[in-house]
Amino acid sequence: MYENSRLIIDSSSIPEADSITWRSPSNIAIIKYWGKYGIQLPRNPSLSLTLAASCTDTMLEYELKEGTSDGAIDLEFFFHQEENEAFRSKVLAFLNSLLPVYPFLKQLKLTVHSGNSFPHSAGIASSASGMSALALCLCSLEDVLFGTLKDPAAFDQKASYLARLGSGSACRSIFPYASVWGETSLLKGSSNEFAIPMEAHIHESFKDFHDDILIVSREEKAVSSRAGHALMDGNPYAEPRYAQARTRLGALLDSMRTGDLETFGRIAEDEALTLHALMMCSNPSYTLLHPGSLAIIEKVRQYRADTGNQVYFTLDAGPNVHLLYPGDIIHEVRAFIEEQLEEHCEEGFVQQDWVGEGPEEV
Repeated sequence: MYENSRLIIDSSSIPEADSITWRSPSNIAIIKYWGKYGIQLPRNPSLSLTLAASCTDTMLEYELKEGTSDGAIDLEFFFHQEENEAFRSKVLAFLNSLLPVYPFLKQLKLTVHSGNSFPHSAGIASSASGMSALALCLCSLEDVLFGTLKDPAAFDQKASYLARLGSGSACRSIFPYASVWGETSLLKGSSNEFAIPMEAHIHESFKDFHDDILIVSREEKAVSSRAGHALMDGNPYAEPRYAQARTRLGALLDSMRTGDLETFGRIAEDEALTLHALMMCSNPSYTLLHPGSLAIIEKVRQYRADTGNQVYFTLDAGPNVHLLYPGDIIHEVRAFIEEQLEEHCEEGFVQQDWVGEGPEEV
């Protein structure tokens, strides 16, 4: 889609060594993407809320290589000021996949410094924030070198496209408040190649939404998300699931346009449990839920019944529970978390987060 063999640095206009830094947030899917095909393309559309506090800062340093290029990408990678070979290998594979889009990467010496605002082992998906931050740095670099991304909408779309190639969910982190990734007749301009912004389509109440992440376990998952997606290919419930997601998206969009929190919350919880039911129906079957996850879910439902407060849960592909609620009940909900839910969290750890305005260049 964006392949361009002409993006080569001209020897007559050699760029000065410099750096670019972006801060990009994670996101939490309400309609889940589970199952993919081709190169990071989704089997069904998904909708996510963009977070604020759970973010990654990435600085991309660049300078022209000296002498003749050997055709390989020259990359150093530091995570929280320490060299990290595992992350370097992942990023290097990502950059190599982008060479048809950005052939100039072979001409540069690149150094990436990255770090999260949350503990890496906290069970919060860092690939969405990390890959989106790197994609934004690359788009800024393209614009610095070639002046080709002056239009903000074109910049964001390309950043979302690049981020998707690194991590599917990362493409949704580019936009403020909420975004949809995946082709659907419900939204003009929607695509499997990149996400689109939903800011203009959601009620103001969702722009003041909180997501407190209850860390039940920091352990590495027994089955990775990549493996989980692959298992959908043989799942007997895969096709009904994809149809279900498309139907639920329509209902969710209606609720978010009108500010119908009850419908929003019901769909969010149904989607979370559907995701984990799909894991249990895979071959081989598995579960990522812990006893603490289930205890929190039961307590949230009871609290909602007792108080009438519109507090809902969702889950990512892991045991940790995201607590979703509007900002006007924050004090009651935070007290509920402290009194009843922290006991189910590893070392009582809760990542307090909220819906945010998207990435920013630092």
